[in-house]
Amino acid sequence: MIEVIKNYVNGELTAPSSNNYIDVFEPATGKIYSHVPNSDDKDTDFAVSAAKKAFPVWSKHSIKTRSNYLLKLASEIKKDSEDLAFYESRDTGKPISLARRLDIPRAIENFTFFSDYTQNFTDYFTFESKDSKNHIQKSPLGVVACITPWNLPLYLLTWKIVPALIMGNTVVAKPSEITPYTAFKLAEICKRINLPPGVLNIINGSGDKVGKRITNHPDIKAISFTGGTETGGKIFSKASRTFKKLALEMGGKNPAIIFEDCNYDQMLETVIKSSFTNQGQICLCSSRLLIDESIYEKFKIDFCERVSKIRIGDPNDTETQFGAITSKPHFDKINHYINLIDKENGSILVGGNIKKMDNRCEKGWFIEPTVVEGLGIDSQLNKDEIFGPIVTLQTFSSEEGVIKLANKTKYGLSATIWSEDISKANRVAEKIDSGVIWINCWMVRDLRTPFGGLKQSGYGKEGGEDALRFFTEQKNICIQS
Repeated sequence: MIEVIKNYVNGELTAPSSNNYIDVFEPATGKIYSHVPNSDDKDTDFAVSAAKKAFPVWSKHSIKTRSNYLLKLASEIKKDSEDLAFYESRDTGKPISLARRLDIPRAIENFTFFSDYTQNFTDYFTFESKDSKNHIQKSPLGVVACITPWNLPLYLLTWKIVPALIMGNTVVAKPSEITPYTAFKLAEICKRINLPPGVLNIINGSGDKVGKRITNHPDIKAISFTGGTETGGKIFSKASRTFKKLALEMGGKNPAIIFEDCNYDQMLETVIKSSFTNQGQICLCSSRLLIDESIYEKFKIDFCERVSKIRIGDPNDTETQFGAITSKPHFDKINHYINLIDKENGSILVGGNIKKMDNRCEKGWFIEPTVVEGLGIDSQLNKDEIFGPIVTLQTFSSEEGVIKLANKTKYGLSATIWSEDISKANRVAEKIDSGVIWINCWMVRDLRTPFGGLKQSGYGKEGGEDALRFFTEQKNICIQS
């Protein structure tokens, strides 16, 4: 049976005014399992109106009161965590074990972290001098929009809406129409805990319709977006005309720099994960492996052997390590880059094929994890964000050389550095143009720290104090002494 997803507006689950829907596919089977609203301007305006109406009361609640609502949501998500992990796996094609381990726990943590972190937040403080007394007041913005991607649906949706709500804003959220199901289940949970109507509104639909209206709407004061650089650029161009606040977390082409003096076994195990977790569909994945030439041959052999043993399978199987590509268009995009390898004089060391599956997954979108060497620095595979299970190998012979190699990209989201010489690792890190740099680890996150990229990977920061600052406005009231 094909289920019909609804929008969540003003505390109710509603059908789109046009009664138009988009098919939602399960990547592992290639089959339609649901329909999601293809909302239009009328639906989006209704959501903004509901959020605007709810703002005066919600913003006057204390942080403690708002936090209590969010902690109730966290508690209900935890109760439903097994179901939500299944839905997230079905929507995205990722192994259910990954959704259980990463996606759902992190969504819960987003609620609990910000609820705790804001308890000591001061929205009013004073500076005094011999000439004046200055009162600094921090206030919520009003109606804000959160636009989230398809790769980590509930994880990234909650990462944005929680700090917005806890600071007193009301939210219009647009999840990806490709992976909308856990946002729909979150809406049901909001009804279950009696979240006040209009505080959170979830509008489904295409970027060309809902995203465009959000970008242009005069009553939306800020947009927090995660997605591709091209889309982020369009939002920046249009939203800046109305002087909205913007936080744009965009693409990456992330290097992993591997020095000969690394802890080799730890490095190898972690780089496998940083390259191929979630089928390489995480903006923080390592897609360019830069290896000290003195250990290149050993690394190549060991890495490829490990990659060839990654277990590809049905995402429902708890033993599966590597699932399906999330959409057919993205599957086709990745195959396009695989077909470029030979044209760009590269060599496939392992993978590079469509993976044919049996039983229920026989029509699913599976691609083998792929390792490539021999490509030029300026090849498309070394420059473009593929956002899939393809990594390229390159060598270096000096610190200066690897820094130039790492920075030879328009992106600057993240990097990893592997060396037991921490002084050297820090020295290199200072010269790498990336917003997040891990030394001898990957995806280790303290949620108090700023998160965001440089160059075409980001505009603004998220996380901790930066998120609270983004979702508030400061006003200075000066009184002459």
